[in-house]
Amino acid sequence: MICGWRKKSRPEQPPQDGGGGTGRPDRALHKMGLTDDEDVKAMLNGSFLWKIKSRRRKKERFYRLQEDGMTILSERCFKRARSKQIFSIMHIEATREGYQSEGLRQHGRYFPETQCLTIVFKGRRKNLDLAAQSEEEAKRWARGLKKLMAKVEAMSQREKLDHWIHDVLHRADKNKDNKMSFKEIKDMLKMINIDMNDIYAYQLFQECDKSSNDRLEEHEIEEFCTRLMKRPELEELFHRYSGQDCVLSAKELGAFLQDQGEAADLAHAHRIIQTYELSEKAKQHDRMMLDGFMMYLLSAAGDILNQEHTNVYQDMSQPLCHYFISTSHNTYLTDNQIGGASSTEAYIRAFMEGCRCVELDCWEGSNGEPIIYHGHTLTSKILFRDVIEIIRDYAFKHSSYPVILSLENHCGLEQQVTMVRHMKAILGDMLLTQTLDGQVPKELPSPEQLKGKILVKGKKLPDLVCDPENMSFLSDNNEEEEEEEERVQRRERRRSSHSLQEIRPPQARDAAQLSQQLSDLVVYCQAVPFQSLEQALSSQQAGQMCSFSERKARKLLKESGNGLVRYNARHLSRIYPLGLKMNSSNYNPQEMWNAGCQLVALNFQTPGWEMDLNHGRFLVNGRCGYVLKPSFLRSHQASFDPESAQGPGHRATLLLVKVITAQQLPKLNNKKSSIVDPFVRVEIHGVRADCTSKQTEYKLNNGFNPRWDETLRFQLRVPELALVRFVVEDYDTTSCNDFVGQFTLPFTSLREGYRHIHLLSRDGASLAPATLFVHIKAKKM
Repeated sequence: MICGWRKKSRPEQPPQDGGGGTGRPDRALHKMGLTDDEDVKAMLNGSFLWKIKSRRRKKERFYRLQEDGMTILSERCFKRARSKQIFSIMHIEATREGYQSEGLRQHGRYFPETQCLTIVFKGRRKNLDLAAQSEEEAKRWARGLKKLMAKVEAMSQREKLDHWIHDVLHRADKNKDNKMSFKEIKDMLKMINIDMNDIYAYQLFQECDKSSNDRLEEHEIEEFCTRLMKRPELEELFHRYSGQDCVLSAKELGAFLQDQGEAADLAHAHRIIQTYELSEKAKQHDRMMLDGFMMYLLSAAGDILNQEHTNVYQDMSQPLCHYFISTSHNTYLTDNQIGGASSTEAYIRAFMEGCRCVELDCWEGSNGEPIIYHGHTLTSKILFRDVIEIIRDYAFKHSSYPVILSLENHCGLEQQVTMVRHMKAILGDMLLTQTLDGQVPKELPSPEQLKGKILVKGKKLPDLVCDPENMSFLSDNNEEEEEEEERVQRRERRRSSHSLQEIRPPQARDAAQLSQQLSDLVVYCQAVPFQSLEQALSSQQAGQMCSFSERKARKLLKESGNGLVRYNARHLSRIYPLGLKMNSSNYNPQEMWNAGCQLVALNFQTPGWEMDLNHGRFLVNGRCGYVLKPSFLRSHQASFDPESAQGPGHRATLLLVKVITAQQLPKLNNKKSSIVDPFVRVEIHGVRADCTSKQTEYKLNNGFNPRWDETLRFQLRVPELALVRFVVEDYDTTSCNDFVGQFTLPFTSLREGYRHIHLLSRDGASLAPATLFVHIKAKKM
């Protein structure tokens, strides 16, 4: 028995996978310097851990770190078969000890908290909740995982590539004799997404088979990999600057840097050589060899993203309304808005992605406790109090700049007071309860002034108009404006709720009444009804704001785009998706950013090109969730029109993108037997006149090192607003092309010259070592 839970019998010996977690550690662990680490040794031996999914579903599995130091194998033994799963250290976002996940708080009480840990994955993959046999074992796994994650994070692109190819070799070596037959080599080539001609492949195999025994041994395999991993395009580039001696001097490297648009002084070139050159002898003579040059181009210094923009580099002292602010819609949902699950984990993921405005749909709950869910649907419910605790713990872990809680209040007066009590007690001094200077604001404060503060967005009672019971009724006209279709949908939901026998508490009146206590928490983000732009510009106070459905926002853009720009230069506005989108799909956020709308709310749980744009927009400025708008969107007298792109403050630019090669593109899960036929599409997302896309030809059966050398030309009228999205797809003649990877970034953060682009998956996780190699040139017109 373990804390009341009866264990199933386990095998006497740990299951083996043929690869051996108990043999000698792989050279990767030697490079990491972890071969003698006691925690890592324990992980290599493996442990029986309980996998917790619900109160009844607890499975004992054997978990073991593989010899590569980069993957964890979990295995469950059945009578006749074994169920195996493998996950990579590179895919882990974080580890948490104790009851620090929603799953363990709900279902982990059979185990002491000190024996529990959670593995949080990047992207949309669900958490892995585990319980160890002892407190020490749990701590060993938590410490060991953190050490491995830190080492992986510090790995260079070249080291990741080296590990990747050796992992493939290990999997291709079927009989685990550390030798490779030609058939195993052919299997390996398919694994790495390349359909190499049999004659050429065998010729390469024979050239490396120095022992002439039709088997490649360890040093011969190294030679084969070295030849396979050659980058002819980088060699050509290197020789163009190095000349006949095939060595780059500091002066020659400076000439390359000058062409890249970077600092070209000898001191800068010297620092690069000392940082990236692998040969100590070359370093002593201030020279760079080909391998060092490749290391440099594959590092962050050779990335397409301006590395200065990975820190907070913008002026953070301007009013809140002068920034684009990362905003989530229906933050609590992990799936669609009809029957999806609600989870506090969704708030954690949003905060870790830099989100600064989250939504809380508050409804009457049982036992006097407000709940959060998508009203009148089958979505699950979570406690308001639990969400506020998560906000306290995670709101400022990734960014110190202010968080806005967008409250959609459907609670009666009594539970509104409970909401206020929870927010004050749990958030404490983080909760902003009055203006910074105690005066009615003439303009909004800055993100810098509000660092570490949590603001409440919601309705507010009129000043000096409240009855003796500290409450007032709000007319329906004060509701945020909704589209007719959404009103119809809401009525349909109410009808369906009766068939679902959903009983609504009599206290709940869809926020028809508002308590004074809740009203008092609304300071700088008072939601007011929208009547017209003229009325809003003339009479709306600085701390008041409006919300618009995507349809209403598009209508305003077409009818009075400049008026909306001027409104957003003074006030905050929030845009939200149409309620009719049952699958929680998103709209195009770029349209709204073009007009200076700050709080462009998207469904973070729904991957797609819309969320790619959102990630790209907030990729810069330290990923803090605030990005300063261009100057022509910040002036009260702005003349910019987002529809026609007319107005001063921006200058047209010619963008030339030469797509040269791709490296190590991933295999597609649904096409394990085939090899991708990749092509690259470059998309521009900006004002209407700039929106376009162009693509290369596809390359047949080569996802390993396809080469295009194709130049795509784009004319940008308003480059300050443009996002550039690089997409790789698998060409298909009979059906839709399959997504392979993408990367999106602002044009203003694009670096010129020869650059690598590190591709991301559909849900934003790294696809390392997959990259594109391009040349970028931008010229003012």
